[in-house]
Amino acid sequence: MARDDYFVIVYKILTYLYECLKMGKNIDTYNILTAETYGIEESYFNYIIIQLYEEGYIDGINIIPIIGAKQKGIKITSNVIIKPKGIEYLQENSILSKVKGMLKEIKDTIPGL
Repeated sequence: MARDDYFVIVYKILTYLYECLKMGKNIDTYNILTAETYGIEESYFNYIIIQLYEEGYIDGINIIPIIGAKQKGIKITSNVIIKPKGIEYLQENSILSKVKGMLKEIKDTIPGL
């Protein structure tokens, strides 16, 4: 899988949020939870975050409709958090298990941890 594959980015975002939750760390929405961190376009990052929010995997996102645009904007609040459904998705999704194995093989790390 490519580094910019949807499931790779989802795995990294959810893992980062889960690790911060377990360690009691604040989420870094300015330096880590950004499109630049994952090397992807802003619109793609927004799409992924919106999907995670709408599917109930994360909370703390404000979706901002942009008049005349097909894409919605987002504001990630300082209290963004992984929800139990997101933790379950991380633990039980077979595609994410493959991503996890791939990332371990190439010794890719979660930014900021």
